[in-house]
Amino acid sequence: MAGETYWESFQKRGMSRREFIKFSTMMAGLMGLAPSFIPKLIHAMETKEKVPVIWLHGLECTCCSESLIRSGSPLASDLVLNMISLEIDDTLQASAGEPMLEHKREIMEKYHGRYILAVEGNPPLNEDGMFCIVGGKSFLEELKEAAKGAAAVIAWGSCASNGCVQAAKPNPTHAVPIHKVITDKPIIKVPGCPPIPEVMTGVILHVVQFGEIPPLDRKGRPKMFYGQRIHDTCYRRPFFNAGQFVETPDDDAAKKGWCLYKIGCRGPTTYNSCGNLRWYGGISYPIQSGAPCIGCAADGFWDNGPFHNRLVNIPLPGVETTADKVGLIAGAAAIGGLAAHAIGSAIRNTMASRETNGNNQEEKTK
Repeated sequence: MAGETYWESFQKRGMSRREFIKFSTMMAGLMGLAPSFIPKLIHAMETKEKVPVIWLHGLECTCCSESLIRSGSPLASDLVLNMISLEIDDTLQASAGEPMLEHKREIMEKYHGRYILAVEGNPPLNEDGMFCIVGGKSFLEELKEAAKGAAAVIAWGSCASNGCVQAAKPNPTHAVPIHKVITDKPIIKVPGCPPIPEVMTGVILHVVQFGEIPPLDRKGRPKMFYGQRIHDTCYRRPFFNAGQFVETPDDDAAKKGWCLYKIGCRGPTTYNSCGNLRWYGGISYPIQSGAPCIGCAADGFWDNGPFHNRLVNIPLPGVETTADKVGLIAGAAAIGGLAAHAIGSAIRNTMASRETNGNNQEEKTK
């Protein structure tokens, strides 16, 4: 609950000092902190009060919540019980109806300017927001009201970050990402459909432990999780570089694990940590399972053409090219290498033959 420190929360649950330090060390690792920061993190968790969190739901499918509860590092139970004070979440909490709404009002008043507002889903603007009603109010109204006293806002998933399927054409409800409505608060965008569980917990950890939002890129995404393209961390990248591509999902190249770019993989243009953190405790991710990346963390990914149609152009160092050209270049380079090898061998053989004939002629002269 809000008002108690993290250490007090551990003690209340009968957890030992050793478990507390182990947990703090794991948190430092997840946030990418150097070992020297661990004592500082432990001190912060001993002295800082848990941060209250209000989690709202707009137009969405609840996949972000489903993803969060499958977090392995840390476990979702550790996040909810030990790391934050999740005061309102109408999907996870036991209470409902008027008692829940009254509690939300009390938390917003008591912790004004101090709580984190986490938003899953987006608001529809058409018909004054009447396409999404929560407790008799439009979600649009609820979102604006809750944002007034928030210290920071987290936009969970592609729905809240960039609109996702609700905002896809023709968008009859006029659904928009939350930054179109909340313009006076810092917003941390955590796109993905859904986001990776450990990315979600890592973002929360950074905010609650350091009291500030993590470094963001120009699109408002945490750099520590969205600083690289999936293409850059993909284990199939060598096949891309060699011009070896899957042509159909069931061909021989697919069985060999070649690059999926030609069947629609959006890895070259999508920024996320799928290739690093992977899913289900680091077991796998779509590309590893043989499915091309559909770019679910990219802006407007739902409208970016059929998922299994490849991108027309991709950036390579110093050149704009297509997969066919990559293959042709790779093939030409191989043929060129063979030709060069053949020419070199012919020259060496000719020189050796001349040297042998010269030696024989010298012997005859003697």
